[in-house]
Amino acid sequence: VQLQASGGGLVQAGGSLRLSCAASVSIFSIMALRWYRQAPGKQRELVAAVTSGGATNYGDSVKGRFTISRDNAKNTAYLQMNSLKPEDTAVYYCYMYWGRDYWGQGTQVTVSS
Repeated sequence: VQLQASGGGLVQAGGSLRLSCAASVSIFSIMALRWYRQAPGKQRELVAAVTSGGATNYGDSVKGRFTISRDNAKNTAYLQMNSLKPEDTAVYYCYMYWGRDYWGQGTQVTVSS
């Protein structure tokens, strides 16, 4: 099982990015699809999560700015990030649980002020 994250990059504050996480298996029945991030010198934190039923929850710092979604037909999860701030700068990781934890390789997001 592999998770391939993509879509990171350098953006100015106030800009937007969309991250993608493509799974090598069907995600139709996978309950937990999540995005985490880790900034230098900080612990990894939960950014957003989406269940198989489409229920979502978000970290307090991104509520109202980020949107997580999933396309089961494409076996892909997305993270739409709007109104980006310099403090959103981090490596973003996708995650799923399928009998065990699976992590993507991480994609760097850098927001300049």
